[in-house]
Amino acid sequence: MTPVQAAPMVPMQPGTVPAVATIVLPDGRVVSGYAISPMQPEPLAAKPAVSRTTVNVALGGVGFLAVCGGLLLLTSFVAALTAFITQLISLAAVIFGGWIAVQTLGTSDHSGGNTFHIRKAVIKRNNFHG
Repeated sequence: MTPVQAAPMVPMQPGTVPAVATIVLPDGRVVSGYAISPMQPEPLAAKPAVSRTTVNVALGGVGFLAVCGGLLLLTSFVAALTAFITQLISLAAVIFGGWIAVQTLGTSDHSGGNTFHIRKAVIKRNNFHG
């Protein structure tokens, strides 16, 4: 005798009595039981209204526009950075030029070749003429 396995439980709507089905097998045995409705496969996903190629082309276009916008912003940033560096160089030149002018034209305590000592000149003049 072969072991009998229990059939899986099928949920039923309350208040309905399922119909009992009887089948006669080719060897003469009779099998009776509740009829089970066959499982319906899940419906296939609906075909999209737009083809995948169209979607890919559109996404490629959006990506291309994003890259172009990024490059435009990059060139603007490089131009602004160049202008800023140029202004810094100009400012450094003005400050350095002013420092050179103060060193050259400013008053200082150092004796230069044009300094004229009046007391020595008077003494020299008196000795020269005297």
